[in-house]
Amino acid sequence: MAVKSEQVEKNLVKLTFEISAEAFEEAVQKVYQKNVKKINVPGFRKGKAPRAMIEKYYSEAVFYEDALNMVLPGAYDAALAESGADAVARPEIDVEDIEKGKPVVVTALVTTRPEVKLGTYKGIEIEKIEHTVTDEDVDKALEAEQKKHVRINPVEGRAAQNGDVVTIDFEGFADGIAFPGGKGEGYELELGSGSFIPGFEEQLVGVEAGADTEVNVTFPEEYHAADLAGKPALFKVKVHEIKEKIYPELDDDFASEASEFETLAEMKADIRKKLEEKAENQTKTEMENAIIDKASEAAEIDIPAAMIEAQIDRMLNDFAQRLSYQGMNMEMYMKYTGATEETMRENFRPQAEKQVRVSLVIEAVAKAEGIDANEEEVEAKLLEMAKMYNMEIDELKKYMRPEDTEGVEKEVIFTKAIDLMVNNAIVK
Repeated sequence: MAVKSEQVEKNLVKLTFEISAEAFEEAVQKVYQKNVKKINVPGFRKGKAPRAMIEKYYSEAVFYEDALNMVLPGAYDAALAESGADAVARPEIDVEDIEKGKPVVVTALVTTRPEVKLGTYKGIEIEKIEHTVTDEDVDKALEAEQKKHVRINPVEGRAAQNGDVVTIDFEGFADGIAFPGGKGEGYELELGSGSFIPGFEEQLVGVEAGADTEVNVTFPEEYHAADLAGKPALFKVKVHEIKEKIYPELDDDFASEASEFETLAEMKADIRKKLEEKAENQTKTEMENAIIDKASEAAEIDIPAAMIEAQIDRMLNDFAQRLSYQGMNMEMYMKYTGATEETMRENFRPQAEKQVRVSLVIEAVAKAEGIDANEEEVEAKLLEMAKMYNMEIDELKKYMRPEDTEGVEKEVIFTKAIDLMVNNAIVK
């Protein structure tokens, strides 16, 4: 493949390449065969029209778009490999010339990896970071375990207290009119949890089961629904049931029920050990981040805008994935919060720019130090991943694509580059 490469500007290359007439014709024929059964042409039974008649009736280019989608990715990859351009973002593709029986001429504007001028990355000075575990930390963790084993029992003969769980029906009114989303039935609310609008839960303390009551509140100024923000509202509430939370005693019986240990002392010792491991990992991570940040600040890089936009795209996709785990999608999130895609992109931009910069600096350190990943190191990382997913390593490998393996190799290299910077840092 003949590829013409032209430097348009810094970190932007224009590639011009061709898709042979034969390869494009083959793709067009495949698209025709795939779609012919769905196409109507007057004078022919559905799905029986010859390709020439379809092209005459709908235009010669009727199959071009799908055919291009079929052959362009491979042609672009081949052109990129031949040019040696180190692409770091999706290209801007333009079809310059497309005509039956002739090669298809394509141009691609390719954003390339920027030059990184490293500053100091060895001997970086940082303040000592230390996280310690106190008795109070252990007690809080033990209390969290205690709350996991809470029993919730109905109560009779008394009014609702702070900490109780009440089952309620409610309907909200603003200016005397019921507002959307302000109604619920059989809702379980823990008093004092801060789940509802400020002032709501407090007014249910002292109310008895079976009672009807009214709650007056004012929506916060920053409330997500603009038409309710800062407005007073009245909620009509029916209290159906009151339940109290009963926590187990923190003793040996609790330890034997809630853990693998027979005594509370053993359980607390294990909690402390795990908290200390967590504190140690936190210290290590924060020290690494402090060193990486200083190395990143010391480097000179002119980051192409396309790299940052691509990173924002990845971050938005990750965010959408996390929302899906909560039963939401981006449209629902934006409606609820008042955010737009544009504001979200701008919110992600500083973090995206930092992540791209850090990644480029670590890559440059690895290159400067000749750091690579050998087979044993990659295999060890894969084994670690397999254990994390509770899989055999051979099973994990079956699911891995070539780009996944490249990602593991890159992670090994990055880890070694970071270790080098950390081991050469000066901790004051």
